[in-house]
Amino acid sequence: MTTEPDERPSYEEAREELVEVVRRLEAGGTTLEESLTLWERGELLATICQEWLDGARARLDAVIGDDEAE
Repeated sequence: MTTEPDERPSYEEAREELVEVVRRLEAGGTTLEESLTLWERGELLATICQEWLDGARARLDAVIGDDEAE
């Protein structure tokens, strides 16, 4: 699952919000519906973070590949 570029938070924003979601889930005290909503948001944020990391890895691999080709 990918998100639209203009809707996509930065890696740091997504990670920070994900940490908050996990904190709230671990603290408990939420209804089942709230917990499910938090879980779904956390899944989306984790996907966004992974997309950022995968993109960074691809960029690094491209640069390393370019350096090795020269």
